[in-house]
Amino acid sequence: MSGLRAALLSRRGLILLVCLVGWASWKAWLFVVAPSKIAAGFPDRQRVNALITLPFEPERFHVLTFQRYGRVSGTDGNTVELRNVEKNELSAIARYYWVKRVEPLQQGG
Repeated sequence: MSGLRAALLSRRGLILLVCLVGWASWKAWLFVVAPSKIAAGFPDRQRVNALITLPFEPERFHVLTFQRYGRVSGTDGNTVELRNVEKNELSAIARYYWVKRVEPLQQGG
């Protein structure tokens, strides 16, 4: 116990502790904010189609990240069309800090 106390009272230990608290706070904030990014109106099915809005034009990295969750069928400006995504994965998508909004994709579009 005294070794742990000495480590936490040292400069390196304190810096590590502050970094861990900051990282945990950031993850907790993303978890809390994610549900507010998901719009209402998704159909009551296991798999849905979503329109994901970013604050910038998506790059290859973003498209490849979204392909983990479903099939990317295209982009238009700042939005990505994601099809056949499991409905319970929408909150995981919304947890990315660079996702601005997750909305249902209309079948006509």
